[in-house]
Amino acid sequence: MILLFNKPFRVLSQFTTDSDKATLADYIDIPGVYCAGRLDYDTEGLLVLTDDGKLQQQIANPKYGKEKHYWAQIEGVPSEQDLDKLRKGVELKDGMTRPAGVTLIAPPKVPARVPPIRERQHIPTSWLNIAITEGRNRQVRRMTAHIGYPTLRLIRHRVGNWSLDAIPVGEYRLNPGRR
Repeated sequence: MILLFNKPFRVLSQFTTDSDKATLADYIDIPGVYCAGRLDYDTEGLLVLTDDGKLQQQIANPKYGKEKHYWAQIEGVPSEQDLDKLRKGVELKDGMTRPAGVTLIAPPKVPARVPPIRERQHIPTSWLNIAITEGRNRQVRRMTAHIGYPTLRLIRHRVGNWSLDAIPVGEYRLNPGRR
């Protein structure tokens, strides 16, 4: 079984917690499914869950090269030279990142976030589509910060061939097929 979930902002990518934070259990009542990769508490978007351990490994493990696509709203407007740094890979504290696919995009049609991002009156924001094949802790945020453009909002919209495709925030779709 495959379950695609549109994870809201400020939800943990796990079913249990010792804190009062929202978890997947607040949204998904299907036993025996587990995340194939995680999203940070403050990252929104597509989570793939499955009851198939082998498939879970193929999705989550970087050695399989499954692309994950993110929309990152960043502070400022980067130049092509800035984006080329991400395309070649950048040196983070935990080592060099793999090259990323990065394009400057028009603002995607996404629901308003609650609470909204903080915006500064005299600093514009822009959106990037970033495709990576690894999944280090807070990787996209650290990559954009490394080149001087902090991420304000981050939404994973695609994992391999699976995408959000009109799944409302906080809802899921079952068995969209293996890809």
